[in-house]
Amino acid sequence: MRLNVNGNSLEIDADPDMPLLWALRDIAGIMGPKFGCGIAACGACTVHIDGVPVRSCSLPVGAVEGEITTIEGLSKGGELHPVQQAWLEEQVAQCGYCQAGQIMTAVALLDEIAEPTDEDIDNAMGGNLCRCGTYPRIRAAVKRAAALKTAEL
Repeated sequence: MRLNVNGNSLEIDADPDMPLLWALRDIAGIMGPKFGCGIAACGACTVHIDGVPVRSCSLPVGAVEGEITTIEGLSKGGELHPVQQAWLEEQVAQCGYCQAGQIMTAVALLDEIAEPTDEDIDNAMGGNLCRCGTYPRIRAAVKRAAALKTAEL
């Protein structure tokens, strides 16, 4: 089957029922999305399909239609995406395991709401778990990313 991932067309040999996460990691070698729970409850595996965040651990690869974007596909021309830059500036990551999913969810939020409130951020990010408890830094980074994106315009 053919997948469009991060602007590249990939031909993969996978069972259509295989979760997208495993097709990306084990077959395509794209390691950004992480396995956290396997039941779409933690968000570590979040990727975008046509700009919509999805949990790749529970989505069969055979059901995927559209452009897949992983954290590896956010940077353009070697420059960090504003959300990635904000994550660094706010020193969000501790262990870092959940960060790819957190960032992908934050990107989708800011694509939908340019200047999110605390409530918007909490609602959007609430399904992404961080065992290190960096939630206040995540909120600060989302706000900083919104400001960075606005400054780019």
